[in-house]
Amino acid sequence: MVQHAHIDRSKVRALMEREKALFAERHPQSRQLHRRSQESLLAGVPMHWMTRWPGGFPLFVAEARGATFRDVDGLEYIDLCLGDTGAMTGHSPPAVLPKVTEQLAKGITTMLPGENAFWVAEELQRRFGLKYWQFALSATDANRFALRLARAVTARPKVLVFNGCYHGTVDEAYVSLVGGEAKSRPGNIGPQIDPTLTSKVVEWNDLEALEAALAPGDVAAVLAEPVMTNVGIVHPEPGYHQALRELTRDYGTLLILDETHTLSAGPGGYTRKHGLEPDVLTVGKPLASGIPAAAYGFTEELGRRAHAVIQPPYADTGGIGGTLAANALSLAAMRATLEHVLTEEAYERMIALAERLEWGVKGVIAKYKLPWHVTRVGCRVEYLFRPNPAKNGSEALAGQDPDLDPFIHLYMLNRGVLLTPFHNMALMSPATLEEHVDRHTEVFTQAVKELL
Repeated sequence: MVQHAHIDRSKVRALMEREKALFAERHPQSRQLHRRSQESLLAGVPMHWMTRWPGGFPLFVAEARGATFRDVDGLEYIDLCLGDTGAMTGHSPPAVLPKVTEQLAKGITTMLPGENAFWVAEELQRRFGLKYWQFALSATDANRFALRLARAVTARPKVLVFNGCYHGTVDEAYVSLVGGEAKSRPGNIGPQIDPTLTSKVVEWNDLEALEAALAPGDVAAVLAEPVMTNVGIVHPEPGYHQALRELTRDYGTLLILDETHTLSAGPGGYTRKHGLEPDVLTVGKPLASGIPAAAYGFTEELGRRAHAVIQPPYADTGGIGGTLAANALSLAAMRATLEHVLTEEAYERMIALAERLEWGVKGVIAKYKLPWHVTRVGCRVEYLFRPNPAKNGSEALAGQDPDLDPFIHLYMLNRGVLLTPFHNMALMSPATLEEHVDRHTEVFTQAVKELL
């Protein structure tokens, strides 16, 4: 039996206080701007998620390029957060900038189609294997519109999601299991109705619970990531996706796969990589190199059914779409991104770099006999402070560490490496270099030595 190293929690907390003081000392301009912003921005930030960064106040960014950025205090950082996937392309990729600039001069939005619309749709067909496509401004909207259409074509009222999931600010997904019972998710702000009236929730990888939830025949759609990513990476067990697809078909339920994060698996996401067959696929974030854009696609059969329920007199007032959706600027950026940035060749490099980071962290964990583990989906890597990978959302949530998580984030940040703030996720981009990955492993090793 392996004897794991012991980490003194009081030492972690003391180190955290030291890192907070160091952060404040090194970032006087960010601290000053944060104080000023208290007078005009709620909680001092333009979007309240930004309060989740460690250190007491967020960094204020001056410039971001490729896989690095510079803050207002002139400090440079390796960016392994990449806007929590929004900049998985790298910041302002050179192949996209001229196309965006050109489109700015030709018009930003007209609420009329252009050639880029069907070019992007045809490329998404090729990548994901789904026939018909529509566009939105965020994956949240794509998921919301897909769920509306699912209820319309099936004439069923319910949606099924997985405990610990995240699909943007979709009301139906704000439900969780508490003591084995479905409840409104903790922290759910102002729900218009109790989400247990609209949604069912089961644990990921639990086929028995899934079938029991589908059996009454009232579930319009299952909404899932192919791999859970927002409570740490939780992989499907062998055979799970095949059984999920068979059960949804057996009970007449549509399957919606949200590839917004699992697009890290390859050019066609986890769906293409593993030959999955969803009825609907949604994707957003990096699709236009960080310019707001998303897409949702349907099988040919479902596309015909969806078209039939969108009555022409109510096409603009039926709850699907938006004035700025499919605007010319977003579509130009999507085309450039798909054509020149998120290519097969780019993914080969990105995934190789993720493997390099994965093995670097694994080596440190093994050397120091730490009860931690590393997991990966394509060019997305995550390490968690628990010995074994979680098999569902409850296990993942129970394994989160309120001491080590913020400490590692701030320790890295103070040494020029940015991780995703909500979990220990590192993402590769086409602009990421081997030296960036090796610097992360170097700082990770330093952190471990100090903890021990």
